[in-house]
Amino acid sequence: MRVTFLGATGTVTGSRYLIEHDRTCILIDCGLFQGNPELRQRNWQAAPFNPAALDAILLTHAHIDHSGAIPRLVRDGFKGPIYCSEATADLCAILLPDSGRIQEDDAETANRYGYSRHAPALPLYTEADAHIALEQFRPVGLGTPHDLSPELSFTLSRAGHILGASFIDLRSGDGTSILFTGDIGRPNSPVMKAPAQLQGADYIVLESTYGDRRHGEKDPSDQIGDVIRRTAARGGTVVVPAFAVGRTQDLLFHLYTLKQAGRIPDLPVFLDSPMAINATELLLRHKNEHRLSPQKCAAVCAIARYARTVDESKAINASPIPKVIISASGMATGGRVLHHLKAYVGDPRNAVLLAGYQAPGTRGDRLARGESSLRIHGRDWPVRAEIAQLDTMSAHADYAEILDWLKNFRSPPRKVFITHGEPKAAEAMRQHITEMFGWEATVPIFAHHEVL
Repeated sequence: MRVTFLGATGTVTGSRYLIEHDRTCILIDCGLFQGNPELRQRNWQAAPFNPAALDAILLTHAHIDHSGAIPRLVRDGFKGPIYCSEATADLCAILLPDSGRIQEDDAETANRYGYSRHAPALPLYTEADAHIALEQFRPVGLGTPHDLSPELSFTLSRAGHILGASFIDLRSGDGTSILFTGDIGRPNSPVMKAPAQLQGADYIVLESTYGDRRHGEKDPSDQIGDVIRRTAARGGTVVVPAFAVGRTQDLLFHLYTLKQAGRIPDLPVFLDSPMAINATELLLRHKNEHRLSPQKCAAVCAIARYARTVDESKAINASPIPKVIISASGMATGGRVLHHLKAYVGDPRNAVLLAGYQAPGTRGDRLARGESSLRIHGRDWPVRAEIAQLDTMSAHADYAEILDWLKNFRSPPRKVFITHGEPKAAEAMRQHITEMFGWEATVPIFAHHEVL
């Protein structure tokens, strides 16, 4: 079995691993690169393999940095099945067309304002491309082996990161196994169930987003409540760029508990992202994936006013009353949140609450680093609003939680490959593993291949 690391090396984005076994060729994840221009440029490069020669794609979960390049790969000739959990397929049916639509909108805006280096600016793929790709999705159940060939099979297990997130255990005919963690969830999430406790694999491809950090111990509700109370006292509005899947639903849960306890003013909460709205409603459909009772799940989903249309989105900013606006994208790389940032980031009464990790080079990262202006749609907007960042709400396990999860393994793996982390985080995760367990661990570089 040969593994080639084609993404999530030296970065947390673009997850993509090519597996070749005898005459079978598959891809584990197929994500978009996000962040600085050099990374984003990789999205436009031709795949270093023939898409038509791929037999299948196996998907750990629906986040765009793991799934977002699938429509382009299908357009370029991939014809095989895309295997994933049922909830992941449902989420991709929301995220991928939205991704194509955003890219079309961004290209159109770039052409209108003339700030693209390309004439004309084109989308990486379209909404129509995404719908075509969705026809190749084949949902499978958790815990049951599924054959890819007479000599290769895989099993999905709950990863606890977002709805449908799965570990992928890939096994060859001789029993050799390689485990792809995707993104590992946290053991004590108030919404998602804990990751499955697996007991072994010959090789592990392990994420390291928080390989050099521990999550703070402060309750996210306390942090969110503090920002909202301060901002409301100033007569301002809180804008929360949030990932549509996972982070948005956690935010709604915390806002629900804060309002129920009377710990924040009863400000209106707006959820302005059709994608996030649809993803939130999936909580009601996939009840076995999370910890909420049916009654609480319905109450959490009802805490916000939904803005589905463009006119409803514009009406939010037309109202002067203090409020909370949750809108995608989580790193402010695109989507409706950009219009809210333009409307509110210049007023010191307001606040921008960054709800999680911000990849280097993104607008969210520039806000977190305290830059005095933010470039949106070809114009620099002064930043005068309060900028706050949650440090306890990540859907990724931190390094200590990952080490606790690895303690369940009954025998040491032959090697651990540390991916999906910035260089410092990945190297720190490698050191933690070697120091605690004595296992061989390495940080692969882009396009590195390994024969197992």
